[in-house]
Amino acid sequence: MASAPASPEKILTSSLTEKELLAKGQELQKEVKIESVGSIVPNDSSICKVYKRRWLILILFVCYSMSNAFQWIQFAIINKLMVEYYGVSEEWIDNTSLIYCFVYIPLIFPATYLLESKGLRVAVLLGSFGTAAGTWIKVLSASPTLFWVAFTGQTVVAISQIFILGIPPLLAAVWFGSDQVSTATSIGVFGNQLGIALGFYLPSQLVQNGTVEEVTAGLSRMHYGTASVTSAIFILAIFFFKDKPPTPPSFAQAALASCEENYVVSMKRLLSNKGYLLLLLSYGLNVGVFYAISTLLYSFIIKYFPGADEDVGRIGLSIVLSGMVGSVISGLILDKTRRYKETTLVIYFLSLVGMLAYTFTLPWGNHISLIYVVMAALGFFMTGYLPVGFEFGAEITYPESEGTSAGLLNCSVQIFGLVMTPITRAILNSSIGDIGANLTLCGFLAVGLLMTALIKPDLKRLAAQKSGLSPA
Repeated sequence: MASAPASPEKILTSSLTEKELLAKGQELQKEVKIESVGSIVPNDSSICKVYKRRWLILILFVCYSMSNAFQWIQFAIINKLMVEYYGVSEEWIDNTSLIYCFVYIPLIFPATYLLESKGLRVAVLLGSFGTAAGTWIKVLSASPTLFWVAFTGQTVVAISQIFILGIPPLLAAVWFGSDQVSTATSIGVFGNQLGIALGFYLPSQLVQNGTVEEVTAGLSRMHYGTASVTSAIFILAIFFFKDKPPTPPSFAQAALASCEENYVVSMKRLLSNKGYLLLLLSYGLNVGVFYAISTLLYSFIIKYFPGADEDVGRIGLSIVLSGMVGSVISGLILDKTRRYKETTLVIYFLSLVGMLAYTFTLPWGNHISLIYVVMAALGFFMTGYLPVGFEFGAEITYPESEGTSAGLLNCSVQIFGLVMTPITRAILNSSIGDIGANLTLCGFLAVGLLMTALIKPDLKRLAAQKSGLSPA
């Protein structure tokens, strides 16, 4: 059953008082040139309405995101085996993961423009088709001489990711009411995390060390299975994924319906928003550290626990599974409290604490089971930060598109991921070793925490919802 819009009393104030929120709403009304037609009562279903279909749309996106994210780490998590099979360097296997970062940075700008101009459905269909096409290319790569085919397919799948990472907050805002938008965003991110979790675990189960023929058979199983799933998701998206509901789900979305959108002007406003720029850097630092940890997890763990190849996959799985729980809990907390900055700060701080624990547990932990526990705790906070950052960004940049805001946040992530991963690899392979590499990552998190503390919690979207803005 569709949930009813929340009453004004239930739209909780965060750092701002109710009077301040109402005043901010009036300022926004002038800023986005929306003419009021009178007060709108929250139970006016002719203005705002949510539909049961929203859950089907969200589930389809979760499956689509999962099928793409699964392929991000599938080669890097069995790094040594792929190096021996294809006869390439460790760095080239790392690059099968880093290609996701390389292609995202230049392509995110045309992708967000397409998302704003053509809508969710076109973006999702393009991304879903590309994910399936890239996977079928990799089906042809199960031979020791065809690494270039595998890398080509991986590149196509990576390009398709530009129509995934920035979508959760936009989909949530377009389809879900104000009392569910943060939870919906966290569920949207959940799909990507579930794919990464499967990418950590399944490759080591499907592709095991053995003869060339046995490894070839394992790769074929993995690629054919993935191709079948991605193709089925693409077909389902064609028939069932819709762009937007007939009626906006919230006052904030209703207000945007009468705004004239200009992509260039919107981008300029985003890049001149001081709070958003701080978030852009701090978000990139946090998730960039996660990317570096994930890509190099095998090298860190095997150094202290030789032969623990399958444990590496399971540890990666524990990171992401705990992070999935953290994401959903974070979304529920935001919908309940609307304390965006406070929640972001706490999770960021605990991510730093978790990273420090990992840094000193790895070389002195006597049992690998301890690494499981520490990494699960780190994943809970670090991965749980993803939807919180998206929602905080959407709040302080309203009325700009959530898709553009999230797209730029992810662009920052890719840049930092590209920088941090090779730096961390170089430090790991130097005389300083893993402690120096991990302390460097801790330093990045400490800088990001300071930047987060400097962000002014100017919750514009909440103010618009509170004041009941409406289109003329």
